[in-house]
Amino acid sequence: MKELKELTRAEEQIMQELWNLEKGFVKDIIERLPDPKPAYNTVSTIVRILETKGFVGHEAFGKSHRYYPVVSKEDYRTFAAGKLLHGYFDNSARNMLSFFLEEQKLDLKDADELLKLLEDAKKKKK
Repeated sequence: MKELKELTRAEEQIMQELWNLEKGFVKDIIERLPDPKPAYNTVSTIVRILETKGFVGHEAFGKSHRYYPVVSKEDYRTFAAGKLLHGYFDNSARNMLSFFLEEQKLDLKDADELLKLLEDAKKKKK
């Protein structure tokens, strides 16, 4: 996987919509954004920045471009989770899980599902 760069909040919002669309024109992206809708030129500029950063490619149709993700959502999620784990939790999944439990971001159902995932992972390693 190539070296990824961190996205700004606006860039990430545009990428989320492009990942959902799979491919689309700037107007298609704008339609999916919440109100108040950003200006066409604003979204167009962000998409071109994403293209420069290597996240987006395009197909030309005359003067218009249809954009598509070059970086998958899964690849960026892996990158972002690693950055979060390293930057805020000293590379400790235990510290991160502890934080989410203390902040009540996980309910008991989530905790049970995590325990099941951990048990399944243990079984696979044996």
